[in-house]
Formats: sequence, structure tokens, C-alpha cells
Amino acid sequence: MNHTRRKMLQSLTAMAGASLLPLSSAAELRYNHVFKTGNPSLNNAGDLDDLINLFDFEKKAEGVMTKMAYEYVASGAADEITLKWNREAFDKIKIETRVLNNVNKIDTKVSIFGQELAYPILIAPSSHHKIMHVDGEIATAQGAGLASATYVVSSYTTTPIEEIAKVATQPLWFQLYLLDDKTFVKDLIQKVESHGVKALCFTVDAPIDGIGFRNREQKIKFQLPAGLKAPYKSGTAIGSQGQILHRRNDITWKDIEWLKSITKIPIILKGILSPEDAEQAVKAGVSGIIVSNHGARNLDTTPATIEVLPHISRQVNKRIPVLMDGGIRRGTDIIKAIALGANAVLVGRPICYGLACGGAEGVARVLNILNKELQLAMALTGSASIAKIDQSFIWKER
Repeated sequence: MNHTRRKMLQSLTAMAGASLLPLSSAAELRYNHVFKTGNPSLNNAGDLDDLINLFDFEKKAEGVMTKMAYEYVASGAADEITLKWNREAFDKIKIETRVLNNVNKIDTKVSIFGQELAYPILIAPSSHHKIMHVDGEIATAQGAGLASATYVVSSYTTTPIEEIAKVATQPLWFQLYLLDDKTFVKDLIQKVESHGVKALCFTVDAPIDGIGFRNREQKIKFQLPAGLKAPYKSGTAIGSQGQILHRRNDITWKDIEWLKSITKIPIILKGILSPEDAEQAVKAGVSGIIVSNHGARNLDTTPATIEVLPHISRQVNKRIPVLMDGGIRRGTDIIKAIALGANAVLVGRPICYGLACGGAEGVARVLNILNKELQLAMALTGSASIAKIDQSFIWKER
């Protein structure tokens, strides 16, 4: 092993130690005080260097988040079987390694919709970031900037898009629900476009207003704390006539045509789980799809996304980019997703935990850990670039 490669591998494996903060009974008081004083230092969980993997972040976040915030982020639908499967399915996939390839330089860059990503990891849309940290989506955007990552802003953001765009130094995408006021939706799309949003992620796996049966969330009676607002959220958004807006329940493929007629930025369908729907998406002329089961938060006992991914990627056959989310916790997970046909992955809950633990720096550290793990996994599997990862990287019984 030459000196350069040895140095790279040593730097990628140098992180060590762990510090887990026990559940704090003062979390609720601290959270309330943060929002009364506006002092973000009260939301600082301490030294992030002790957190060496994404599981550490979740454990520590449970101690620094309010119970309501943690249960909101961590919970899934019903018995949370799909939530468990999303993670377990990755663990069951084995990696095939190859040796004596030149991995002196690792190239993680990918290109999607004409946008070059430093590595194939995006921040998935997730709601209500101000319940996790006083700076909310501002800190998330800053963390994305520190880690050179694209941030997909949720329709349920607690910070207006113009404020997020002011601090963003990396590209933003926007996740969209269709509400019952088309004028509001059109104006919102034009607004996010005017603030430089590069793509529109239309969530298609939540066709009715409200949420899945998230029993843990129901038990804590989740609601936004007083003083927090979600300006584009169904049930709180104000329409063009001053009315409270709700999510439309009559969405069909015809709405894709309407969306294409009012925007020039790429439209990506988020929530595709069947090859038939993937084929329909291609025929509808969308720019890409995201294989997603909504983080296992809507319908329980749907399959894990990594299990569905190869069937969808085979159907799409590289005609449009295919992304996926759900269960990503390790760099090896990303290699598996790329090998099974994903162009990139999105990460949701770990970003929320990073935000809770350390604001922008916590978000950046979560992304950097994943990126370093990805680089090391690429080196140890003999792949110097993302483009060389294919199905041969998945170990099969001989």
C-alpha cells in the first residue's frame, strides 16, 4: 500500500469514541426557554466529535430533543414494521469485494438534472425543523452548505423559503404537496423558482390530507408549539381568498401535466414503489423519481425501499434518474443502493438528529460521516468512482 492510500484510509477510519447523553427530564423546559429567549446556544448538545456514526446521533438526540419532537421524528406508521424493514433489508444485503484495483483517488461526484453533486447524498425533505433546533431550516441549509450537499426543503417547513435561500450556499430543491387552491400552489412554485430552487419533488404517496396511523405520534398528541408556523402546510396555509387550505384528495396523473405547464424546473415524483408506476412516470415526462415509502410513516407493511429499488431501476432502464430514501445509515448502504440502480440517495431522520445535536454543525457532521464511510467502502471494494459501482458489487450465493 503506497503512502497516499495508507494516509487516506487512516483518515477515513480515525474517528473513535462515543458519548451518549441520557434522556434529560429538563428537555421540555430547555426547548421552551430556547423559543422564548431565541438563544440558540441553549440547543447545543456539546462536543460532536464524540459522535462517530449516525446511530450515535440518534441516541444523543433522544436526550436533547423534547419527547414530542423525538417521537414525531422517530415514529413510523402503525406497528412500525416497514420502519424496521427499511433498516433490516440493508443489513441482509452482502457486498462483493474486489482487490488490486487502483483506488488512490476516490471520485464520489455524480451529475443529476445537469447539477453536479460532490457525492450522491441529499438531505431528504422533513417537516418542522424548528421543533428540533431553534434555528430550524436555516441551520439545516447552513449545514448543507458546510458539507456541500443539496437540501430538499419540505412543504412543511417552519421557515419561509426566502429566508432559507438567503443563507443557502448549495442548491435547494423543494418538496411539494398539491393543495385545494391552484392559485396558491402556482404562486408557491413561482416563488421557490424565483429563489433559485433547482428541482421540484412532488410527493405522490400521500393522496389524502392528514397522515398515516402513526400511533406513537398520536399518543403524544403532536402539535406545533405556540409561536411556530408552517406557512405552506395544509391546515395552516392561507389561500388567495384568505381561506385555510387543505391537501387535495383528487390528485391523478393529469396533475403532472398541469405541473409541467407551470414550471420549467425538473419535476421529480417522490413515493414510487411499483415498476408500473415508474413506467407511467416516465411516460408522463417527469424528470426523475424517488423510490420512497415516506420513511415508513404512512402505510405499514409496504416493502423496504431497497427491496423495491432493483425492480424499479430495471423498469426505468436509465431513461430518467432514480433516487431512493429510507433506512440509509451507513456508507455501505449507499454503495448497495447505487449498485441496485439508484443515482443518489436521500437521508431524513439522521439529519434531524444531527440538527438537534448541533445545529448546522450537527447536520454537516452527519453528512460528512456518511461521505467518509462511503469513500472508505469504495476503496475497500475496489471502486475508484461512483460510475464503476454496479450489480456486481452485490454478493450472490454461488
